[in-house]
Amino acid sequence: MSIGSVLALLREDFPDVTISKIRFLESEGLITPERAPSGYRRFSSTDVDRLRFVLTAQRDRYLPLKVIKEQLEAIDSGEGGSGAGGTRLISSARGAVAPATDFGSRGGRVSRETLIERTGVDAAFVTELQRAGLLATGPGGFFDEDAVRLVEAAAALANYGVETRHLRAFKVSADREAGLVAQIASPIAKGKGTGARDRAEELVREIAALSVTLHTQLVKAAVRDVLD
Repeated sequence: MSIGSVLALLREDFPDVTISKIRFLESEGLITPERAPSGYRRFSSTDVDRLRFVLTAQRDRYLPLKVIKEQLEAIDSGEGGSGAGGTRLISSARGAVAPATDFGSRGGRVSRETLIERTGVDAAFVTELQRAGLLATGPGGFFDEDAVRLVEAAAALANYGVETRHLRAFKVSADREAGLVAQIASPIAKGKGTGARDRAEELVREIAALSVTLHTQLVKAAVRDVLD
């Protein structure tokens, strides 16, 4: 298949994918299409399956390419399941990731009533989180699945006596980290080279995963000090 044909196949599930993105993934060694004598890329069905794997892992799990590449290599060597079928590849892309590095947007449309029902909190608690800037609706006034997880975590902390006003410190810290990541990634995204935005997005994924790991270790060390 030509790169245009591959793009047409992927667009239905990944509307934001571009030819530039496919070329970028090739340059990073995620796929290795053959070259026709004329120099044009020729993609096999296996190449398309691998692209679906990569795009799914990025979209659903927000995994850095380095991690995705390791998973593909494990599949190729037989350690992570067979790479012969696209379905198995996609299944692998959606699993086998530590919660601490799972940055995938859950999407979905969760109404306020459904959010309250699923989390077991009352309306006042949801309002309190919103007023504190910890919880916000998306387009159309709906929440998403990430909001469900946030409310569940906040409610669990409340059971230990952690009030909403205490959680603002987490929000301030998260905003500062996001601002730092933006400062690093923005110049790359504005670059004139081909694939500049893709490189910036990849950098954001890597830094985000590392920041969560660092934060987790710092909290663990501090808690150990408290217990000791």
